[in-house]
Amino acid sequence: MITPTETLRLRHPEKAHKPDNAIQRKPTWIRVKAPTSAVYQETHDLMRKLNLVTVCEEAACPNIGECWAQKHATMMIMGDICTRACAFCNIATGVPGALDALEPEHVAVAVAELGLAHVVITSVDRDDLDDGGAGHFARVITRIRENSPDTTIEILTPDFQKKPGAIETVVEARPDVFNHNLETVPRLYATVRPGARYFHSLRLLDMVKQLDPTIFTKSGLMAGLGEGKGEVFQVMDDLRAADVDFLTIGQYLQPTVKHHAIDRFVTPDEFEAFKTAAYGKGFLMVSSSPLTRSSYHADEDFASMRKARETKQASA
Repeated sequence: MITPTETLRLRHPEKAHKPDNAIQRKPTWIRVKAPTSAVYQETHDLMRKLNLVTVCEEAACPNIGECWAQKHATMMIMGDICTRACAFCNIATGVPGALDALEPEHVAVAVAELGLAHVVITSVDRDDLDDGGAGHFARVITRIRENSPDTTIEILTPDFQKKPGAIETVVEARPDVFNHNLETVPRLYATVRPGARYFHSLRLLDMVKQLDPTIFTKSGLMAGLGEGKGEVFQVMDDLRAADVDFLTIGQYLQPTVKHHAIDRFVTPDEFEAFKTAAYGKGFLMVSSSPLTRSSYHADEDFASMRKARETKQASA
């Protein structure tokens, strides 16, 4: 039997030497019930049947019970091993295997069987690939379009490490929403997201909008990593300067004792204040709450965002 310590070392060998950070007890507003519904089990069984990976499981999302009970699963393509080692993330780190050529078809089948009106597709970082996995994203989008033409598609991508033509390849496949998370404020990148660069991620979002202004752009932040309120407001301004439409802000939850420590639990009232400020800065859609995650209620939020754009355009 593999112990929890052995599991941690297998998933996060790069963190094994780091000192322990005690995991704090969650406040009442952050606790969720364990998943038990029959529909949750059906969703789980379908993912296994099609050999699909979900970020819901790999990132230990607290909303998995609620989302899977509604058949809303966020599929994670290109494997379950990431080439990065972010201090906040629970996805396994190491050397990934070859891409699965059948994965685009399997994802398309899952979208159809789940009857999804809106689907979110994310991935691990694949710095080992010449295009960072951009072509694989495009193939998944294309196959979903062929199989479920009425389904709207939201993607959550890595930064592609400045791979030539990668962003253009994904944009040409025309997802409805292009999401790339900044995750935290610039000051904390060196410790929280050391493999990435804040202004490159910001530039990626700006490029998507320049290449195709009709695609909605989206980004997310985690709260509770040690950021200041003023720094969060500055990130909001940077995102609006890049014409980003949708902002998500949620509480960071520490996966293991080897991950980045929680600085504090941000209160629901503070999240509500962030939401008010973000709408005031011009975002079409804002989701800000302790349990907000990039794909949480993504279908409802997409509908609201599209309506907000239509209203804005009609009044212009």
